[in-house]
Amino acid sequence: MHLSRKGESLWQEWDGEAFEPVDPANIIYYTIEHVDLEIEVVRRALASSLQRSGIVDGIGDGFRVISYSFISQGYAGRIDEEETLTVSDATGETFYGDYVEKALPITWVEVSARG
Repeated sequence: MHLSRKGESLWQEWDGEAFEPVDPANIIYYTIEHVDLEIEVVRRALASSLQRSGIVDGIGDGFRVISYSFISQGYAGRIDEEETLTVSDATGETFYGDYVEKALPITWVEVSARG
């Protein structure tokens, strides 16, 4: 993953499998790393992604939404040559007993779609 600034992570909307959100109405964002959202550059990167996606109007709104979000860390990977990621444990085993090719550390952030 290319990082434009040290500590900045690339955030994307989750479209993978087997992640159970706290609230099904929440929008899930993830990055392929275990990151600390207390670090300003990490929060700013996520707030910027939320703004670009139209979930919030500005960076300040993004910071506010993040402060009320649910943060989870775990692992996920691809099964065979599938496009989407599937949640797994650190060894690569999924809830269903399958194995992903390579278990990657993931940080998920659930933000309210209501802002």
